[in-house]
Amino acid sequence: MWTFKQSHVAGLEVAAEMFEEETGISVRVQAFTPDDAYNTKVAASARTNDLPDVLEVHANGSDFSFGGAGLLEDLSDEVTDEWTAPFLPTVAQEGTVTRQYYEQSLAPGAATVGIEEGQRYSVPFTVGTFGIVYANKERLARAGYTEPPATWEEFIEMLDAVGREFPENGGVTIGMKVPSTGLEWMLQPMAYGQLGPDAYPELFSEDESANWASPAGVTALETFGQITPYWTPGTGIMAIDEADLSFANGESSFVVGGTFTLAFLAENGFDPDNILTFPIPPPANGAMERTDLKPFALTGLSVVREGGNQEAALEWVRFLARDDVARGFAQRALDLPPNDLGENPEEAVGPLLGSMAASLGESEDAYHAGDTSYKPNGYDGADVGAVLAEFTPLERADAEGTGRALAQLINSYWAESRR
Repeated sequence: MWTFKQSHVAGLEVAAEMFEEETGISVRVQAFTPDDAYNTKVAASARTNDLPDVLEVHANGSDFSFGGAGLLEDLSDEVTDEWTAPFLPTVAQEGTVTRQYYEQSLAPGAATVGIEEGQRYSVPFTVGTFGIVYANKERLARAGYTEPPATWEEFIEMLDAVGREFPENGGVTIGMKVPSTGLEWMLQPMAYGQLGPDAYPELFSEDESANWASPAGVTALETFGQITPYWTPGTGIMAIDEADLSFANGESSFVVGGTFTLAFLAENGFDPDNILTFPIPPPANGAMERTDLKPFALTGLSVVREGGNQEAALEWVRFLARDDVARGFAQRALDLPPNDLGENPEEAVGPLLGSMAASLGESEDAYHAGDTSYKPNGYDGADVGAVLAEFTPLERADAEGTGRALAQLINSYWAESRR
């Protein structure tokens, strides 16, 4: 089995020992990082028929690109309701090609060309979401805070207090070198909390009375812009790992990422017991009193078509879905499993992972960061995020001009999708 996450290796190896004791089948786990190197390794090994039996993949992403290229088994007939019964209902079918994903694969230059609706190329392995704030608990206490903020305004007040207490390193950072992060991990969940589930999708529409150029869109941008004075210097050019390391090394007091960020911070020496986590909170006057974050599959497990050990590979992937195995892996890898952790997730996976799991919700009104159904085919989050970055952190544009620029770019995607 290959993975692109070094933080998953130890947990997988413990699971592999259990698996061998029960079945007599041995599993060798290898990690290739970072993502680009992993994808290159998979592509090169496919040409030489030297792939492993199981791949960890980005769910609804590289599973579809590898599957469309003919590298993976279609698991649609193998993965039964019994197999996915331990999973959260919202993620149980992820890894399956929906109508939306199929239509996206038809766009010129799509990386997922070749997939067909109904095919299944992975089973969820880790789940989570974006929009999680990680805060240095000791510094928060020094500034007078022990609890997470309930509103965006309280978050800004917290940033201000910590910044005054720690003027050299009290700021917040995010990997804005990948410009979609500021948009998708911060602005979008904040705007969802401000506008609610009905008005929020209209920000990405062509309706000038409701999109980013509208009064509601500009107000959302102005509200988000309140964070500008508190960015850690250099945030605009930091890669995701660099931003996380800025927090881990004490150069920032806050970093925004996803549920997956925890493992990286621990791997790089930051004490998990010194972390307070909370989702991006909604503005006080917003439509939502709190913003629950709907989980979606982050990584999945795929079976290689030409691996040669398909039956054993399927047994291994099914084994990893078992509640006891998944919970043990989660605690070692500091990553959330797709399994339902029950009413007391802290008992299942420990206090820090459990607190993040508690911020996830499956209600109809929960914010789903992985939902792109309201965006046009061809939508490019990196380009849209780059427009936002001109507003904050770079301060080269105001909210009104940014709203017009966002609407103009998104309208161009809608026009292109109709051709």
